Amino acid sequence: MADQQFNIEQASFAIDTAKDTVTTVAAMKSANAQLKKQYKQFNMDEIEDITDDLADMMEDMNEVNEAMGRTYSTPDDLDEADLEAELDLLEDELEAEELEGDAGPGYLQADNLPSEPSGGLEEGKEEVKDEFGLPKAQEA
Repeated sequence: MADQQFNIEQASFAIDTAKDTVTTVAAMKSANAQLKKQYKQFNMDEIEDITDDLADMMEDMNEVNEAMGRTYSTPDDLDEADLEAELDLLEDELEAEELEGDAGPGYLQADNLPSEPSGGLEEGKEEVKDEFGLPKAQEA
């Protein structure tokens, strides 16, 4: 009895598979007809011309971008090695200044600064401060 059931299921499966195959073939025929209809609207020469035109336009746009991105202050013959050498020299100078103890440019050194004011506030006047604790400017 189990063998008969198996044979019936196999036959049913084969029928379903055949129906699915017929449906698939019909869909493939329909798709083939649709594609042929669509391809008649295409002209390969036109498509190639359009893609060539697009490629030309992209090249033109790249040229425009390069022209817009040029730096006017940088010479064309500037060498990367020259820049590296100049940077190394600047670093050496900076290290030499640090070793000498210079904390800043010469105009900020103690011997170049004016002397501190020696006079204090006038007797009897109280210093007025703002909300930040800083002295307020005196009004004339």
